[in-house]
Amino acid sequence: MPRLDAFFPPAPPSGQPGDPGLFGPASAAWRIGRERILLAAGPAALLLQLAHPLVAEGVRAHSNFSSDPLRRLRGTLDAVLTITFGDQDQVRAAARHVQRRHRPVHGTMPGADGALPAGTPYRADDPDLALWVFATLVWTAVTVTDGFARPVPDAERDAYYRDMTGLAHQFGIPARVLPEDYPGLARYVDRQVRDVLRVGPTASALARQILAPDPPILAPPARAAATVLAAGVLPQAVRDAYGLPWRHRDRTALRALQWASRRTLPLLPAGPRYWPHYRVALDRFGT
Repeated sequence: MPRLDAFFPPAPPSGQPGDPGLFGPASAAWRIGRERILLAAGPAALLLQLAHPLVAEGVRAHSNFSSDPLRRLRGTLDAVLTITFGDQDQVRAAARHVQRRHRPVHGTMPGADGALPAGTPYRADDPDLALWVFATLVWTAVTVTDGFARPVPDAERDAYYRDMTGLAHQFGIPARVLPEDYPGLARYVDRQVRDVLRVGPTASALARQILAPDPPILAPPARAAATVLAAGVLPQAVRDAYGLPWRHRDRTALRALQWASRRTLPLLPAGPRYWPHYRVALDRFGT
């Protein structure tokens, strides 16, 4: 079993002193994004992304999921942390890296999938697909922060979303497709769940590799907790479509995890609680 810390993005270079990057210390993006507990949002975000048939086919055809099913999560996490906490040069370099990786990801559906006929084209830089991936990251981050760290008031949700639209632009998502505010984003997620998402054979196969990777990255007792976390974060319709268990004991386990997390996090020192990207960014300001 590989070491869990090998999964975490390493601390970045210090960067230019005093350079706030996109946001700065007072931003909601830093306040929410600094918490390592957001790693708990990762599997649910991936499952939401893969529930879009075009995203699922792009991942299947253009990644090595079979040998490293969580590489996409690691890469996305590293890019988001760098763009959130990096200085201007680091932000631009991370954005260029994402764009280079997305450029060759295009193709067509090999067979019909729900309402999508065989031959339906997809490409990673399609604004609508990029918006869905972005929305899953923001929505799950707010959901996990609210459930496992602390309550997130409506005003802070809006502030976080406004901040993260800066990240969306770095990912090449045009302003014209972005919802106006966080309630608009939540409505967009609801519409996608209702009208667009479909868990087909490709998404189901990829989901098994996410929730039970081989070789595993968690000890046996924690593997069941990872599935409970994903099931608890996902909207009910998506959870049911993946066939994830949601029995009384699963709901009880989730509540226990939330209770323990909310009470433990405030007691942790900054080292284990926050991403190193946040601490490096604070050092640029001498704080």
